[in-house]
Amino acid sequence: MFLTFFNMKSYTTCLLLIGLNSWFFPNDTEAQETAHGRIYLDQNKNGRFDAEEPGIPSVLVSNGEEVVASRSDGSWQLPVRAGQPLFVIKPSGYQSPLTENQLPYYYYWHQPQGSPDTEIPGLAPTGPLPGRINFPLHWHEEPERFEVLLFADPQARGMKEVNYVSHDVLEECMGTDAAFGITLGDIVADDPALFKEISESTATIGIPWYYVFGNHDHNRDVSEDEFRDETFNRFFGPSTYAFEYGKVVFLVLRDIHYSENGRYTSRYTESQLRFAKNYLEKVPLEKRVVILQHAPIVRTEGREELFRLLEGRPHTLSFAGHTHTMRHVFLGPEHGWQGDSPHHHFINATVSGSWWVGLKDETGIPHATMNDGAPNGYSLVTFDGTDYRIRFKAARRPSSYQMNIHLPDDIPARQLKNTLVIANVFAGSEKSSVSMRIGTAGSWIPMTFDPREDPLNTWMHSLDAYLEQTLPDGTRVDEGLGWKMDPPQVSGHTWSALLPANLAIGTHRLEVHTRDQFGQEYRSYRIFRVRE
Repeated sequence: MFLTFFNMKSYTTCLLLIGLNSWFFPNDTEAQETAHGRIYLDQNKNGRFDAEEPGIPSVLVSNGEEVVASRSDGSWQLPVRAGQPLFVIKPSGYQSPLTENQLPYYYYWHQPQGSPDTEIPGLAPTGPLPGRINFPLHWHEEPERFEVLLFADPQARGMKEVNYVSHDVLEECMGTDAAFGITLGDIVADDPALFKEISESTATIGIPWYYVFGNHDHNRDVSEDEFRDETFNRFFGPSTYAFEYGKVVFLVLRDIHYSENGRYTSRYTESQLRFAKNYLEKVPLEKRVVILQHAPIVRTEGREELFRLLEGRPHTLSFAGHTHTMRHVFLGPEHGWQGDSPHHHFINATVSGSWWVGLKDETGIPHATMNDGAPNGYSLVTFDGTDYRIRFKAARRPSSYQMNIHLPDDIPARQLKNTLVIANVFAGSEKSSVSMRIGTAGSWIPMTFDPREDPLNTWMHSLDAYLEQTLPDGTRVDEGLGWKMDPPQVSGHTWSALLPANLAIGTHRLEVHTRDQFGQEYRSYRIFRVRE
């Protein structure tokens, strides 16, 4: 029996033949078989290996642990057990076929018995291992400079919030120049039945999209950890995988794992660490390695084993979501990192902000301000060779909207010496410089990095009281959902400075300027008055 990839019009049929992680027998050596296949250049893009189509050498293929390179004719061979995936690690200069929902299709699941029977299906039985499993690739021009859309936690509860995602974020991304997008987990809020709708909406942006497994993406109908991600696998493929673009390699690790009582922890399994080790041994040092996972790496059990694999490399970076805050973390010895220079870990802004809660605006979408006072949104990451920069984008706001300035509108002159200016620079970090001045010719006053609760965020939380109002017929204003913001958290990107005590009575202009670690500069202004 031969298996190859069908035309993408038959992708739905293909999905019935693939699977992941079910019926996994880690110690059953008798269940191990040998898989064979070929990586080939699909010149006519029909999804089938035709005799005249050449094999592609030196392409990496994995079973989720071992990693091998295809031979000169594109052929490969790997051991495989029931429940394991077989997948291509997309090399630079090539593209795996895309489904109609812009999902890269690069894998085969050896899952003879399929997933356990659940209300929301996992993977269908694949039957016996095919005699050959052939993976197609297409030529794809990949410049060293490219941009990535980086989402975290769309976390849609029901179709109403799928529509929030669409109108608040996706529509403004149409026409993007980004090469592809990534969602860092919590695609939905405990309802994997919505994977179809949210991936269809995201696909309308028109670029390839990669997904990470989050703690709200699991199937609650099963208790065993190895089955929890199988609905995710049916829609998006393996939850641990890798792909390459330009001079960057992206290593996706499923860090969310469950105990039988349903509690989750962020950790790496031995199998995942073996995959990371075997893959990174084949990645040249001149490439940048980017780790993608859901929860912040500083919370992840087993991170020090991963750090040992990364510390000798000159170019590393990692991204996560999960916290509904935004933060740049520079890992050092206190985090278990022993590299010569700190490792940059970026906790991305969330699309859902604070879980799509708060009073609604004139379009019917909640303000959803994140717990650190930053607006909901996403990031744009630009890679140029191994260099990179990160730029935050607030949902439905101009790209220049990068901070809020907190200062009373009217200040008595006698209180000037005690009046604090607070700037929440949404994507700022300890490596940012922030300063302020009064007017257009005043001296610049350095502002001090001063983590604290955002005053505006604290006030906005007080408005949650209005969500508890009921109409005369007993209907709640919030339609009975009762979703409120979590208590405000200390922001990791606020700065402060005292106003000059000698300002004249009258109206003044305050300007705040920031320059981040990438050299990106932003300005914001606030008008205030000094009175007798």
